[in-house]
Amino acid sequence: MSEPLVFEKEPQDGVPVADAEPSAFLEPTWYMDFDDPAVQDYAERNAGDAADDLGKAVNLFYAIRDDFLYSPYAIPIDRAEYRSSALIRRGSGWCVQKSLAMVACCRHLGIPARVGYADVKNHLTTPKLRDAMGTDIFSYHGYADIWLEGQWVKATPVFNRTLCEKAKVKPQEFDGRGDALFQEYDAAGRRHMEYLQDRGIYSDIPFHEIMTDFAWRYPKYKEEQWSLGDSDPETFAEDAARQKQPETSAGKAA
Repeated sequence: MSEPLVFEKEPQDGVPVADAEPSAFLEPTWYMDFDDPAVQDYAERNAGDAADDLGKAVNLFYAIRDDFLYSPYAIPIDRAEYRSSALIRRGSGWCVQKSLAMVACCRHLGIPARVGYADVKNHLTTPKLRDAMGTDIFSYHGYADIWLEGQWVKATPVFNRTLCEKAKVKPQEFDGRGDALFQEYDAAGRRHMEYLQDRGIYSDIPFHEIMTDFAWRYPKYKEEQWSLGDSDPETFAEDAARQKQPETSAGKAA
């Protein structure tokens, strides 16, 4: 059996950060490259005519949630694919990429924001993805942590509305005043996603940490080169629509 793949840390990779003043979370980074005109244009257009930070953040949440299709069948191992500008040009991505783009857009508009990660049990999956991963536990589920009206508010603009409709899952909503981490129940009231642990806030995407964890946690996925053979984001949505989501207890997550 081969040794687990280890991704060495590079200078641009994020690390855990202690809490700090909101003003510490306004600068561009290598991954949050909102000095790129494509990111600036996207943020400004989709903030709309909102008069305050809360309105701008809410508008951005819905734009990023629905403009970029959720696509977990191909997980890039090229760091450049995780820059916010790359997502905006590509038009699809998974939670780590979409949440990072939300943070970058907020920062461009002068709204303090940072990235965080949690492990979740996700019932919105497919037989193909479950077989490749060997589990329905998703580590490093990315979220955006945004400073709004004097508090940090978490948001995950991840599962696009068309995917949710096909999979019969309630789309995640966000009002800017309460956390919107994940959809706890599907449209039929069954458990959809369960929170397992919060890994906390990072200075940027901890690419080395995420990929090393994935190589250990999902060895079969790694053997298939981090791709299930179809990079079309619509394929995941169609597969999710065809399969019946498992019914699980509506009790509290462990």
